[in-house]
Amino acid sequence: MRNWAEKDRAMLGFIFGLNARLGRLQYFLSIMGLAVVMTGICFLMARESFDAAANGLPPSIEMIQGPAIIVGIVFLLVTLTLQAMRLRDIGWDPVCVIPGLFVVLMADMVVARKFPSLSLGPEHHGTAVGALVNLGLLLALFFWPSAHDEEQMPTFNEPRRADPARSSGAASVAAERIARASGELGRRAV
Repeated sequence: MRNWAEKDRAMLGFIFGLNARLGRLQYFLSIMGLAVVMTGICFLMARESFDAAANGLPPSIEMIQGPAIIVGIVFLLVTLTLQAMRLRDIGWDPVCVIPGLFVVLMADMVVARKFPSLSLGPEHHGTAVGALVNLGLLLALFFWPSAHDEEQMPTFNEPRRADPARSSGAASVAAERIARASGELGRRAV
């Protein structure tokens, strides 16, 4: 029973992005794919609301309100999952970064509402500081190198040395694999 519980916990960790990693290219392609899928879903919802409305009448907001809320929540969860995966790949803790971002953006919204002269405009509920924080996070998600890439980068301070244990064992590992494969092939023929 304990084995199943550990597997379920690991699966949920990967689904919500707390244990998985997503590289720069995979993140970019995932975001583009999500945008295409969400655009298609929004188009289908709008088309369905126009088809369901009486001839000549615009669709009411009550017709589309429930599905729009559900689609918005799904979009938010998938976006946060992708961001958590990318943040984990960068080497940052998404459990700290994402709530920190929400705190900064909520404080920014409060400042913009309290002091309308600092907001980006009468329609906006944010200041330039919040926009720069958002832009910084977007640039970090798209362009920051993976944490495991930095570990593999050689430095100029110390030369790279071959590991004697790896180099001597490499031939024996290859020879062992070939012997094992040829032994399995010989058993199958007999």
